[in-house]
Amino acid sequence: MLRRSIPRGGWSRWTPWLLTSPRIFCLSLIVLLGQVGLLQGHPQCLDYRPPFQPLQHLEFCSDYESFGCCDQRKDHRIAARYWDIMEYFDLKGHELCGGYIKDILCQECSPYAAHLYDAENPRTPLRNLPGLCSDYCSAFHSNCHSAIALLTNDRRFQESPGKDGTRFCHLLNLPDKDYCFPNILRSNHLNRNLGTVAEDRRGCLQLCLAEVANRLRNPVAMVHAGDGTHRFFVAEQVGVVWVYLPDGSRLEQPFLDLKSLVLTTPWIGDERGFLGLAFHPRFRRNRKFYIYYSCLGKKRVEKIRISEMKVSRADPNKADPKSERVILEIEEPASNHNGGQLLFGLDGYMYIFTGDGGQAGDPFGKFGNAQNKSSLLGKVLRIDVNGAGSGGKRYRVPMDNPFVSEPGAHPAIYAYGIRNMWRCAVDRGDPVTHQGRGRMFCGDVGENRFEEVDIIVKGGNYGWRAKEGFECYDKKLCQNASLDDILPIYAYGHAVGKSVTGGYVYRGCESPNLNGLYIFGDFMSGRLMALQEDRKTKKWKKQDICLGSTESCAFPGLISTHSKFIISFGEDEAGELYFLATSYPSAYAPHGSIYKFVDPSRRAPPGKCRYKPVPVKTRSKRVQFRPLAKMVLDLLKEQSEKAARKMSRATLASSPNRASSQKDSFKKPASPTSSRKTSPGPGAKKRARVWSPGPQGKRKGIPKRPSGIARQAAQHRRAGRSLPPPLPSRWPLRGPEPPHHVEAAAAEPDFRRAGSRGWRWEPAERA
Repeated sequence: MLRRSIPRGGWSRWTPWLLTSPRIFCLSLIVLLGQVGLLQGHPQCLDYRPPFQPLQHLEFCSDYESFGCCDQRKDHRIAARYWDIMEYFDLKGHELCGGYIKDILCQECSPYAAHLYDAENPRTPLRNLPGLCSDYCSAFHSNCHSAIALLTNDRRFQESPGKDGTRFCHLLNLPDKDYCFPNILRSNHLNRNLGTVAEDRRGCLQLCLAEVANRLRNPVAMVHAGDGTHRFFVAEQVGVVWVYLPDGSRLEQPFLDLKSLVLTTPWIGDERGFLGLAFHPRFRRNRKFYIYYSCLGKKRVEKIRISEMKVSRADPNKADPKSERVILEIEEPASNHNGGQLLFGLDGYMYIFTGDGGQAGDPFGKFGNAQNKSSLLGKVLRIDVNGAGSGGKRYRVPMDNPFVSEPGAHPAIYAYGIRNMWRCAVDRGDPVTHQGRGRMFCGDVGENRFEEVDIIVKGGNYGWRAKEGFECYDKKLCQNASLDDILPIYAYGHAVGKSVTGGYVYRGCESPNLNGLYIFGDFMSGRLMALQEDRKTKKWKKQDICLGSTESCAFPGLISTHSKFIISFGEDEAGELYFLATSYPSAYAPHGSIYKFVDPSRRAPPGKCRYKPVPVKTRSKRVQFRPLAKMVLDLLKEQSEKAARKMSRATLASSPNRASSQKDSFKKPASPTSSRKTSPGPGAKKRARVWSPGPQGKRKGIPKRPSGIARQAAQHRRAGRSLPPPLPSRWPLRGPEPPHHVEAAAAEPDFRRAGSRGWRWEPAERA
C-alpha cells in the first residue's frame, strides 16, 4: 500500500507533548479530566477564537466552507499536505486511505477544532491527532495503520501494539462521545444553531466581555476622534479625560484636566460633573472638540456649560487649556437631571441633550420645563457651531429647526418633552445596505415606574411630564388632545431596572452576528439588554444579554462578569462596542472599568477587520494595561486544580502504600480491551453528512488534485524532502485571564429613589 519508505527518526524538529515523562502526562490527564465536568465543548478554533464564515470557496475541506475555522489560505495548506502524504501510497492505498486522511487533516477546519484537539485551554498541550470515535478509529487503524507515521511522528501512536488498534484508539479517545469525529457532525444539539448568537433556555443572548481599562473614577463617556488614529478618549466625572492608544495602553498624562472648574462631589449618586465630550466632524483639520459639564456661576448659581476647545499644536494628545470658548450656559434649578450628551449628526450640526431641571415630577411652571418650549431644559437642541449667530451668540441656529418660526419657542429646540436622557448615539447604518444610518437612539430615565428608549425625530414631543413610558404620569396633561407625543420604541418597568443607560446599534466588524442590535443597559440593576427591529412590523423585540456561561466564554482574555453600575456605552473608531461601569458610583472612587463586547459564537473571517491606525506622536509615557478581572480560563484552571488535589488526596488515602513509591502511582492509563466494531472506510461507501451550518455538499470520495493546489503541493515536494511536515506540537500560548456575572459592588450601597436619576444613599436595612 505504501510505495515509499518512511525514514528513521520521523521529524526531529518536532517534540510531541505525549513524549514527556509519564508522571507529567498523568498529572496533566488528571487536571484535564477534572475539567470535563466544568467545560463542555463549544465552537472554537485552534487559534483559541470563534469560528467564522470564510470569504472565499474552500476547494479541499469543502464540508466547512459555510462555517468553520479555515480560510482559503489554510485550506490550500491542508490540501498541499494531503497530496504530500498521498505521494507515499499506491493506487490501492489511495482508494482505501484517501478519505480517512482527508477527514483527519480537515478537522483543523471544524468549528469544534479546539475541542477535537484538546486546545480549548491554551495552557494545556495540543493533541497530535483529532479525537476520533471508537468505531471510526478502529476502522482507520485496521485499514490504514501505515498512514499513522505520515500523520504524526509521536512514537506512542506509531508503536501502539495490537492489530486491533485498541491502544491507539484509547489515546485518541475523547471523554464526551458526542464531540469525537464523526459523531460531532451528526449531532443535532451541537449543530442546530451553529454560527448564530448562543441563547440559553430563556432566550438570553450569551455574550462575553474583554476588560480593556480599569481604575477609572466614574467613567461617563468613551469617544473617538474620527481622525484615523483609533485612539479613544475616556472622560471621568471629576473632569479628567484620558487617552487610550490602539495597543491598549493609556498615556500617563491626561488629555484634559478640568477638576478645578467641574462641579461634583464624592457623594454616591451625585449627577453633576463632567458629563459629555464630542469631537468635531472635521477634527483632523480644525482640532476642535466640545465638552459639557456642571459648574458654579456668579452668586454660586449652578449651571451646565457647553464649551469649545482645541487640541494643542505642540502635542496631539493634550488639549490646549487656554482655548476654552463658552458656547452656551443654562442655569440648573436643582442638582439632578443634568442631561449631558453631545452628538454630531450626519447633517454636521451639534445636538445637545438637557435634563428637565431636576427635583421630582418636573414641578417647574404650569406644564413643567420639558413641555415649555421657551425653556432649554428637557430638550434636544440643535445648533451650528461653525459660525457666530445674531445677538452675540457663539453658534448659529439652523434655518430648518422645527420651531424657528413659532412665537415664544426657542429656535434652537429640535425636540422636547424629555425628562433626563442619559446616553444617546447615532446609528452608523448597516455596513452593506446603510439601512438605519443616521437614526438617533436615546435612553430616557423614568420617574417612578418606567424607563424608555426613544428614537429622536425632528419636532418630536416625547411626552414628559404628561407621560412616563407608555403610561400617563400627569393625568390632566395626558388627556390633552394636542399632546401628539412620540411613543418609545421600548419601555420597561422598575422590576427590571430603575435607571436606563442608552447604548448603541452595533455596526462593528468583529462580531457579525450582532449587526443591527441596539445594545443598552440599566445603571441600577446592572442588566444588559438588546433590541432588534422587525423590519415588517417596525416593532422592536427585547432580549436580555446574559454573561457568566463558563462554556460560552472559555476563550483567552475573556471574562464573564462586570461591575454592577452601568454608567455609559462607547464605540471605537472601528465600530466595536463597549460599556463603562463601576462597582462603587462615587465620582472620586477609582472602581470604574471598560468592557468590550465579544460574541463567542462567530467572528469575522481572518483579515476582514484589519485597519492601519494613523500614527500619532506621543510625548507622555505609556502605561500598559493590567487586567483586574479574573478570566474564565483561570477560573477553570483553579477549579480543575482543586478537583485534581481532591482526587489526589482521595487516591492517597485509599492506598496507604502509595506514598512510599510515588513512581508507581503514575503508570500509563490502561487500554480498554473491549472489542470495537469496525466501520467501512471512507474510501468505500460514504454516508451523507447530517451536519449543515449552511448549504453543504454531500460527502465525496477520494479528492482529485485540484489544479490550483497542485502547483502549491509541488513546491512542497522538492528533491531532498521525503515527508510532509507534521502538525505543530503546540499552538502559541495566548491570552490572560476571565470571571462571574455582575460583580458585587464594593461595600455595595442601597439606593433609594429621590425621584429621578437622582439617588440618595441609605444604608441597607439590617436583618
